[in-house]
Amino acid sequence: MEGIYPPSLRRGGAPRRFDEYYRCYPVAMLPGPDRNNVNYGGKVIMPPSALDKLTRLHISYPMMFELINGTKETMTHAGVLEFIAEEGKIYVPFWLMQVLALEPGDLLQVKSTDLPSGAFIKLQAQSTSFLDISDPKAVLENVFRNYSCLTTGDVFTFEYNDQTFDMAVLEVKPDTEKHAIVVLETDLEVDFATPVGYEEEQAKMKAAAAAAKSKGGSGTSTPGSSSAAGTLGLPAGGILHSQGSMAQAINYASIAPESAEAAAGAKAVSSNFLLGGQKLSSKRGSKAPTPSPSTPAAGMSSNQPAGRPVPPAAAARRRNGPQPLRLPPGKLFFGYAVKPVRKRGEAAPGDEPEKPRFLGQGQTLRAKK
Repeated sequence: MEGIYPPSLRRGGAPRRFDEYYRCYPVAMLPGPDRNNVNYGGKVIMPPSALDKLTRLHISYPMMFELINGTKETMTHAGVLEFIAEEGKIYVPFWLMQVLALEPGDLLQVKSTDLPSGAFIKLQAQSTSFLDISDPKAVLENVFRNYSCLTTGDVFTFEYNDQTFDMAVLEVKPDTEKHAIVVLETDLEVDFATPVGYEEEQAKMKAAAAAAKSKGGSGTSTPGSSSAAGTLGLPAGGILHSQGSMAQAINYASIAPESAEAAAGAKAVSSNFLLGGQKLSSKRGSKAPTPSPSTPAAGMSSNQPAGRPVPPAAAARRRNGPQPLRLPPGKLFFGYAVKPVRKRGEAAPGDEPEKPRFLGQGQTLRAKK
């Protein structure tokens, strides 16, 4: 009788397992529309004959499989999403092909297996861009819905905000001989290791900050101040005063907001009676017209063509505040004075106190008795 029945049906025989070989292809080669959600997941697509065999073997749900590349001696685990592949083919996410070192068309062994529910997993981002995610645990909770299981050593991918992130699995618990856990319908604790490249970036930033501090002297200069100071002939971190060479070159004393020359020039330019009048007599006037201000004034552009004065309205609009500077390319000027904001009720410096009004004796039309 023992020779009639197969070993799986004998009393006390070992349970049968699903064990098949398929030609492996990436999900991108699956006929039909693009399915990025499958590519950023941990489930494969198998042929309908696999479902028929799994049903006859009474494989429990969720179905988990060992994926084995015998040529490269690599192994990992995955779930199944659908049974719509062509016979003899299996479609897997691209990251699984990289983990298994597979090429399209390679032979892949698929075995059914059982895995424990996960309690803990430690992950490591493969780039520092993962730190830009404000709530990584919430993002991964949503990502794990596309995965059935994860194995130590996997480097899976997921998409978030139109960016692709790579994540390595460093540790899982419970850690069995298969080093894999189920991440579906389980209370999973997630821990993160330092992302790859983070320490190198921190070291570069510290070195750059130390170099900038050593070049800056006092340490109060802003980035680029040392180069600008060298261009202007000033010490690093220095302040450009109104008596400096740059201020003299642009005639800063005449265009500063508090300059008396600038105020006088603005008044002269905005005056409608600047030009000389005409006499009725035939004699020429011996008095020359009022000369135009020799210094740049508020409301007056140095690029204004001769014979075309600035309109008074435009001059009035630009009378107050710093006047425009005409500097050659590659030069900057930081010489404007800083005026602190006055508190309410505080008098401005130089203002005279208000004199009392209506202090006269007054007059009356009635004669005094």
